[in-house]
Amino acid sequence: MAPQGEIPVAANVLGTIGTIFWCIQLLPQIWYNWKTKKTEGLPGLMMFIWAVSAVPFGVYAIVQKFNIPIQIQPQMFCVLALVSWAQILIYNNAWPTWKASLLASGIGAAFGGLQALLVLTLRGPYSRGIEWPMTLVGVLSAICLAGGLIPPYFEIAKRSGRVIGINFVFLSIDWLGAFFSLMALVAQHTFDVLGGVQYLVCLLLEFGIFTSHILFLLRTRSLRRRAKETHTSFDEMPEAWKFVFPRPDASDPATPMPEDIDVDVDVDGEKVDMDKGVVEADVEKAAKRGEKQEEIEMERRKNSTTAAGVGRWPSRS
Repeated sequence: MAPQGEIPVAANVLGTIGTIFWCIQLLPQIWYNWKTKKTEGLPGLMMFIWAVSAVPFGVYAIVQKFNIPIQIQPQMFCVLALVSWAQILIYNNAWPTWKASLLASGIGAAFGGLQALLVLTLRGPYSRGIEWPMTLVGVLSAICLAGGLIPPYFEIAKRSGRVIGINFVFLSIDWLGAFFSLMALVAQHTFDVLGGVQYLVCLLLEFGIFTSHILFLLRTRSLRRRAKETHTSFDEMPEAWKFVFPRPDASDPATPMPEDIDVDVDVDGEKVDMDKGVVEADVEKAAKRGEKQEEIEMERRKNSTTAAGVGRWPSRS
């Protein structure tokens, strides 16, 4: 396929919108990782493969002479993906911050140099009509971009469809970025099939992640409601353990069981901390104690009245 000639205004506008989204799409995820100081459920392989995909994607976009915003996309994408990958090394693998940052920076510099080398190497042959190297680069880019979205599906499968660790603001922005970038290619005079496939694959795989979590929410709505009513963490409920990874071991004494879970019970207008497994028994005992106390009080009053009658002098007739 020949390089793009004059780029229509609509393609530039749509490409710019897509680039803006893809320049910031990982920022919510990076902020979420930093705030929670954990990256459980967010695969490090996903972020690293995405960083790798930016190299052939950038080469393809530059040599094909896509609109400038789309040429910038892979560079920003690579930087943000490496930042998120470094966070996973720090929070999930307990790497020192300086070590993870140094490694990510070194890899980013290497990727930039490799991309520049490939652009200079492949631009000449492509301009002379030798297209197969660029086709190979485009295919490699599409495979890497799609491959980065495969690891989350393994994490989802471990938790029976539940999505954790992935920020949905990030996922929404990423989906919109891919959508507007795809529309930018559509608006060009000639639609680039390989470039379009990359965005389309991203749209479909991310839609699958959204769908999986929505189905999880629908399947567990009654269970989550019950957890809220009993002031219990969803993950601590045995019925929810299939949505947790690693699975809690009921035979392990350290595993919190229902009878070990504290809940607040309203007794005589006061909140009382009681173990969930013995709430009913304790409430019944409390009621019996209250009844016994009332009986004792009534007996005391009766005795007091009798004693008062005995001690009173008889009246004169």
